[in-house]
Amino acid sequence: MAPPQGQMRPGRQLAVLGFIFVVLYLLVFFSGGASGGWKDRLEPRLGLDLIGGTRLTLEATNSVDGKPPTSANLEEARQIIENRVNAYGVAEAEVVTEGNRNIVISLPGQNRDLTNVGEAAELRFRKVLKATDGSGAAAAPAPTASATPAPSGSASPAPSGSASPQPSGSAPKATASPSAGGQGGMAPTPSASAAAPTPSATPSAAAPSPSASAEPVPQSIEQQRKAIEQKVGAAAWAAASGLQAPADLTADPSLADKLKPFGTLSPQEVAVLPVGIQFNVPTITCQQLDNRPAASIKDENQQAVACESGAKYLLDKAKVLGTDVDDANAVLDQTSSWVVSLNFTGKGQEKWTALTREAFNNEGQACDQTALGQDGKCRVAVVLDNEIVSSPEIQGVLTGDSQITGSFDNKTANALASQLRYGALPVTFEPQEQQNVTATLGDSHLKAGLLAAGIGMLLVIIYSFFYYRLLGSVIFLSLVLSALLVFGALVVLGRSIGFTLTLAGIAGMIVSLGVAADSFVIYFERLKDEIREGRSPRSAVPRAWVRARRTIISANAITLMSAVVLYIVSVGAVKGFAFALGLATVLDLVVVFLFRHPIMTMFARTRAFLSPRVSGLGRALPARSAESGAARNPRVKEA
Repeated sequence: MAPPQGQMRPGRQLAVLGFIFVVLYLLVFFSGGASGGWKDRLEPRLGLDLIGGTRLTLEATNSVDGKPPTSANLEEARQIIENRVNAYGVAEAEVVTEGNRNIVISLPGQNRDLTNVGEAAELRFRKVLKATDGSGAAAAPAPTASATPAPSGSASPAPSGSASPQPSGSAPKATASPSAGGQGGMAPTPSASAAAPTPSATPSAAAPSPSASAEPVPQSIEQQRKAIEQKVGAAAWAAASGLQAPADLTADPSLADKLKPFGTLSPQEVAVLPVGIQFNVPTITCQQLDNRPAASIKDENQQAVACESGAKYLLDKAKVLGTDVDDANAVLDQTSSWVVSLNFTGKGQEKWTALTREAFNNEGQACDQTALGQDGKCRVAVVLDNEIVSSPEIQGVLTGDSQITGSFDNKTANALASQLRYGALPVTFEPQEQQNVTATLGDSHLKAGLLAAGIGMLLVIIYSFFYYRLLGSVIFLSLVLSALLVFGALVVLGRSIGFTLTLAGIAGMIVSLGVAADSFVIYFERLKDEIREGRSPRSAVPRAWVRARRTIISANAITLMSAVVLYIVSVGAVKGFAFALGLATVLDLVVVFLFRHPIMTMFARTRAFLSPRVSGLGRALPARSAESGAARNPRVKEA
């Protein structure tokens, strides 16, 4: 028989709670990041104070012009790195400055991969103006027909065997594409066989030629160049400076001997060479260019040279910068592949649209034939630090946000999005040493904390059974359910946002036990008051719930607001304490509404609930029984 209208259906609330448990523990066992055996999947992330971690020291390097980092730049870099590794403030990472050049990063967990944490993350969008072979094969060409480019009236260059860059097997193939709000599209980067540049001694009439000494340079860089000139010799320097296009060594074999010394230069020495020499000298290979120090092509107002899959590109000045990106997020596209979605600022969107218009129309014929894509359109290189992430051919004018796609997984896509979201480092760093560190407190303190939590819960349960008897079972089951919810949430949040449990977090959860116990006392004492006023236990349960509900919500709301304020204004372990306290408080409210009240409604329908000795209402029920024989006014009773 259906319950009367307005009567509560406790089965529905219990079903909702069961559904929450099923979903939560499905995420615990099968969500992203879950690996290993069943026991491994149930382990939350623990902090430095409990299990130790990994420590990395980064040393700030001088800028290209020799200037040391300032204290303001070092502090700004520390804050950016901390945002990267501890975006939500609950990963319990430690990022501190040490001296006037070092930043020390400590993260929970042994043998963590911290190689990308100190990357500058300077994002630049540059048109690809020219392309040539960067493998070094052209430096010693074989005298065969395939090594000499055949003149042709066709606009498409004929790829030669020596000039075709061979893609590295480890390099990810990346492309970029517009999001739903844009128009047009970005084609994938052409394959090496389709877009292999042919070195030519005759530069394109329209394409800009890189000058070996056109750009102004700081005095320190000029001194370094003079030292390199002495190292390679005056003849080699003069030959390299006179090149206006990639050298064709098949036409002048003697030029190979003159330019050979450039192949012995270190990446640090190559970084200070003029752009024209870096691009036009075939003995300067992609291996040297890829290993240049960080921020070697940082200046957005200068042309640059970078490599992709063995091809060496001459890149235009950067028209769109990382500061023009408002937000970056790692998302799954329609093919379930990880991409990095870019949202531009207002001015950034205008710059991006103008850049894609230039590339699509090849304005001024700026892009050489060797740099065009399969459809004859210019390509735009997405450059992160010294590396080309992708260089897609522009298939239309993009008026909306875009995406960087490629061979990303969840970890690499989120790492790139984090770097772009929090900005570039104002200082470049070199990793010095990485080592594992032991726990500051250790396993004994973890066991002591858990023991304290267990003793606290046990005392609450013993008192509840002693004072409330049958109602004590409600308290016991509620605390167990709250503990299971909190534990599952810790595991899931550890994988999704990096929440790390420390001793301070355990303390926050112990404090939440007191908040949960208060809500029990409020409800049960209100229930006794209703029975003393003459109502039956069954009718007293819903009335007591209505009157106690406001007080319970108010008490938990105050605790939750305190946790939120503490989380906002605090740092370090205190932030973890506030987060754990707030989480436990919210989940306690879930248990109050979806378990405690429904189960009390079900208990009220049993005979045991009417027994003073069993229900724990002994002092209230006899008082009501003594008054049951007296005549009472129904109006007064209802009042």
